[in-house]
Amino acid sequence: MIPTFTNTKTSGTTTLQTLDIYNALAKKEAKLAVVGLGYVGLPIALEFARHFSVVGFDINAQRVGMMQRQEDPSGELEAGHFTDKDIHFSFQPTALDEARFFVVAVPTPIDQFNQPNLNALRGATTSVAKALKKGDYVVFESTVYPGCTEEVCVPILEKHSGLKFNVDFKVGYSPERINPGDKKNTIDKIVKIVSGSDEESLKNIAQVYRTIITAGVHEAPSMKVAEAAKIVENTQRDVNIALMNELSQIFDKIGINTYEVLEAAGTKWNFLNFYPGLVGGHCIGVDPYYLIQKAIRVGHNPILISAGRSVNDGMPNRAARRLAAALRQNGVDPRQAKVLMMGVTFKENVTDIRNSKAGELAQELMASCGQVDVVDPLADAREVKAEYGFQLCEQMGSQYDAVVMAVSHEEYQSMNEADLLAISKEKAVFFDIKGIQRGKINTLSYLSL
Repeated sequence: MIPTFTNTKTSGTTTLQTLDIYNALAKKEAKLAVVGLGYVGLPIALEFARHFSVVGFDINAQRVGMMQRQEDPSGELEAGHFTDKDIHFSFQPTALDEARFFVVAVPTPIDQFNQPNLNALRGATTSVAKALKKGDYVVFESTVYPGCTEEVCVPILEKHSGLKFNVDFKVGYSPERINPGDKKNTIDKIVKIVSGSDEESLKNIAQVYRTIITAGVHEAPSMKVAEAAKIVENTQRDVNIALMNELSQIFDKIGINTYEVLEAAGTKWNFLNFYPGLVGGHCIGVDPYYLIQKAIRVGHNPILISAGRSVNDGMPNRAARRLAAALRQNGVDPRQAKVLMMGVTFKENVTDIRNSKAGELAQELMASCGQVDVVDPLADAREVKAEYGFQLCEQMGSQYDAVVMAVSHEEYQSMNEADLLAISKEKAVFFDIKGIQRGKINTLSYLSL
């Protein structure tokens, strides 16, 4: 028998009988659905499928087809991760009708004006609402501003289900902590923040997540606290990296190397190790804008957070101008220069190109240099063309006036100066964005952030 909430009257108030959702899932009397199977949703769906019967839902039929063939469209998981898992992949919304516990893990990007784009979240919530039944649970993992779950998602669930929040269904928020490309800190090894719409839901949601998170869970006192915690994690990194990026601009004008300064400063026991870089991706380059918008709505001007975003968003342009200056110093007109850019994904060792500052850097270089060849062993050429408007080169050329190592993929980290000289002119500029070749370059003109 599928469990449901039962309303009872106690002293004139309505209370709820406990829905033992965990035991229903554990006994496979109820199914768990994960809505959105990207770099967050798929790993958590497969982890849940070790213990529960899972419906993996995504609106992209092509991606679903790949997962049915035990292929990860994001390139993060190998086929072995799909084996011996009780999971059914579908792009049909009716598949959600079988579920009683829903996990929503769809993207929450920003638009061209840096405003939160909640279209995918609203769409996914509507799909869940149409399948919602009395006694069901809905847990959101998508990154949002504090209050979004209650202000945006709950009304959609009530409207399209005809059910009443905290009477007929319960809601929770558990922010994702997936780190793409990280094979060490996998989903089960990272403490999971969980929250619920009341005490009962918190306990039930925590118990479900404890099944898959060996590192344990942290029970937040409210959904707003859990939402804010996720935003703060990435805003803190964004502001600190922005400081490093601004320092790199100052030290460049002074004529000293930023990494050498940070190495020296790092000898103090309480110095925080942050480094300059191109801040893109779905988290650090996006989440602060959600907090900025919420802060403005409640009447606060977030000066520091906004300044950090401005610094980091401006780095592709500043990096392109630094390379142009270095080329001119080498006696090369940037408009006549032949440049190789290595890497276009948003970070090393991942295939994802969305919101990639390396992609923006390539666009900046193409606007100021004569010829720019872009290579990346992991990026999909069709996706790059659609997203940034240029074609990836299948292989590196030769006689480059400048080589820019924009993304430090493992394949590039193993290169030495001899490898670089083989594809460039002897006195070419080598722009080592992340400083991984510092101290190893003697012939080329070396440049880093």
